[in-house]
Amino acid sequence: MKVITANLNGIRSAQSKGFFDWLTSQDADIICLQEIKADLDSIPKELFNYNGYISEFHPAEKKGYSGVAIYARYKPDNIIIGLDNPEIDSEGRYLEFQYGKLSVVSLYLPSGSSGEDKQQKKFRFMEYYMPILKEQHQERDFIITGDWNIAHNEIDLKNWKGNLKNSGFLPEERAWMTELLNSGYTDSWRHLYPDAPGYTWWSNRGQAYAKDVGWRIDYQIVSERLKNIIKSAQIYKDQKFSDHAPLIMEYDL
Repeated sequence: MKVITANLNGIRSAQSKGFFDWLTSQDADIICLQEIKADLDSIPKELFNYNGYISEFHPAEKKGYSGVAIYARYKPDNIIIGLDNPEIDSEGRYLEFQYGKLSVVSLYLPSGSSGEDKQQKKFRFMEYYMPILKEQHQERDFIITGDWNIAHNEIDLKNWKGNLKNSGFLPEERAWMTELLNSGYTDSWRHLYPDAPGYTWWSNRGQAYAKDVGWRIDYQIVSERLKNIIKSAQIYKDQKFSDHAPLIMEYDL
């Protein structure tokens, strides 16, 4: 099973840059998108059930902000929209497709980089989500894809020394990710590539992309039971559709 996750920084913007043309060549089974930045009335009609995929969109209430989506080759048994939390769900941050005992999630954790109020919102999300993460995988297997907005360890960002006090690499955020991975989940990329940075996001400042001064904040986190079926992982950088790069993974499912 081939799963792609990509933060598009606007679904219409990514479409104009050729994202969906590229996607056609990928023959993915499931595509998880974040930061679609469009309500249902603003999404181009051709992107609904694009290329024969089953599609579901969970936009934010605020226009041009946040939002997640999933395209799937096969119809899910069940779709879960949101986490039953008004603050989180009003911003379109969680979408889950269920297939038997397997769940595939498109997740967009808040960024706290634009101010203390945003950071506190991020912490509230993390506090609310952790008990769910710990409980949910007892009964089901999960592939949780998306933009987590946290670089876990020093290897996960180029300039880690300069970001020790910045959102995305705060001690509390890193400890939260450690707690997650100690509670029955595996970081798929790091499982395959212990020593490869695997950056997926680059600032628009200072030629960060050209110089590969990046952060690894897009993940596919899987239930521990699935770690031995992770077959391959790739970060696609040949074309630039967004400030994030697509993360492509294959599972023996």
